[in-house]
Amino acid sequence: MEYLLKIINVIIITHAIAILSLPFALAGFWGLTRKIGTDNFLAILGLSFISFGLIAVMIAAAANGLVMPLFIQTYKDASPDTIVLMKPVLRYSFSLNHAFNYIYTGAFCLAILCWSITIIHTKKLPLWIGWFGVATAFAAVIIFITGMGIPGLHAFRLFVSCLVLWILMVGIVLSRKAA
Repeated sequence: MEYLLKIINVIIITHAIAILSLPFALAGFWGLTRKIGTDNFLAILGLSFISFGLIAVMIAAAANGLVMPLFIQTYKDASPDTIVLMKPVLRYSFSLNHAFNYIYTGAFCLAILCWSITIIHTKKLPLWIGWFGVATAFAAVIIFITGMGIPGLHAFRLFVSCLVLWILMVGIVLSRKAA
């Protein structure tokens, strides 16, 4: 509780920036969908999954990065007994956040899988991007099956690293093709 109160401004600012970036991410994913074909069912399905995932990310970021800090800030001068009573509420908040983590992780994996299969099928982007996307989606499934789970910090970092790498590769290829 004390630690959270010390970093409350950092939590709010970083989560607010993350929330504000989501429409830009959706615009980029729309650009990918247009490039590989809006007439392709899997491409549109990928956009649908990523939209669903971005909504889950927004809710998770709002709950964990805005609601929770604002809530605990009202208890900064609370007695130790009151703080003990707040712990179940904080556990519930973190559990809710984990549920949305699972939703957006699954949605992102399904979106990448749909787009990657479309890339492999249409060859509108380099095949290696498609295969890397398929591998990323299956790596996330393996992480779940082995019990590491995405809410675990190491597994989450691995998943996010693969996801960011795939998105960067797609962005680079799309920007080069546009030029």
